[in-house]
Amino acid sequence: MNTFRKLFSTLAAAIATVAVIAAISSPSVADQESRPDAGNPQASEGQNRAKQRFAVAYSGFRAGQHPDRGDGAVNPTDEEILEDLRILTHDYNFALIRLYDSRENSRTVLRLIEENDLRINVMLGIWLDAEISNHRGCPWLDEPISKEVLSKNKANNQLEIARGIDLANTYADVVIAVSVGNEALASWTDHMVDVKTVLSYVNEVKKSISQPVTVAENYAWWVENGAKLAKKLDFISVHTYPIWEGKRIDDALRYTIENIEAVRRALPNSELIIGELGWATTASQFGDRASEENQLRYFTEIIEWTEKLNVTTFWFEAFDEPWKGDPNNPNDAEKHFGLFTADRKAKLVMQELYPDLK
Repeated sequence: MNTFRKLFSTLAAAIATVAVIAAISSPSVADQESRPDAGNPQASEGQNRAKQRFAVAYSGFRAGQHPDRGDGAVNPTDEEILEDLRILTHDYNFALIRLYDSRENSRTVLRLIEENDLRINVMLGIWLDAEISNHRGCPWLDEPISKEVLSKNKANNQLEIARGIDLANTYADVVIAVSVGNEALASWTDHMVDVKTVLSYVNEVKKSISQPVTVAENYAWWVENGAKLAKKLDFISVHTYPIWEGKRIDDALRYTIENIEAVRRALPNSELIIGELGWATTASQFGDRASEENQLRYFTEIIEWTEKLNVTTFWFEAFDEPWKGDPNNPNDAEKHFGLFTADRKAKLVMQELYPDLK
């Protein structure tokens, strides 16, 4: 039984993908939602429905909102976050979300899940800012990051680690795993951290929490450089984006499979989840490759594959986020990977499950 099968014994249901989602096989619905209500005929229907649930990256920043980019964050309100969580948990559709940091917004998400007894679990993130200036490797860094900023980032990373440990322990019934860093090791990243430093952070977190610990990184980094780090992790979290690598929809599934198989060959003894994959619906960078129809097709094809793959997979992402990417380009791809639009309308891929949000 792999790490996530064990973890999901505490979930409301054993997750078996109907979309790009956790393909976790299990013989029965697990404890939390296996409480039959003889007086409620919808209870057993709900429990059956709970066998088919999604895992998705969630970051609820709406128009005019953004995480802390150096001058403070503009976070969603409690009411807005709760609206999102109720959308995701409606009709047992989503069982697992991924958060990317341990700052105020993530604390609010965890608190609202607990306060409202929402049947959804979290893979919590610990965000790592740049400790190395990767201006020669990152296409969008125009100049070196100053030593002063890097020093400040290192101190902030220590504070973030402490916050992540605190949240994982405070909300131990909600947080089922913790990811230390997100794409902080890739050759093109703008927030690079040395792998030895990441390893030290991983060790610090592992000593302080009971949940499994991972690192989220691009598939190519895991293949080329991941062996030493992978040995210290409970599982590895892999990202793959055919659309970012110029692939058309006809080649997307094949390319995704090739990426994951390459990681499996390179790291055969490591348990693996897919921490991100997705397809943009609008993008000036991608032309007609970006569309709701292509997102739906990729989604559907991944379903068929992940049902056999037996690996937890997070779709990127729940809602479009206007703050991302080029602030002067409303059609920047980064803004349009959501399953739902920024105004919480279901895109084509979600309209069958959410007819009221068309």
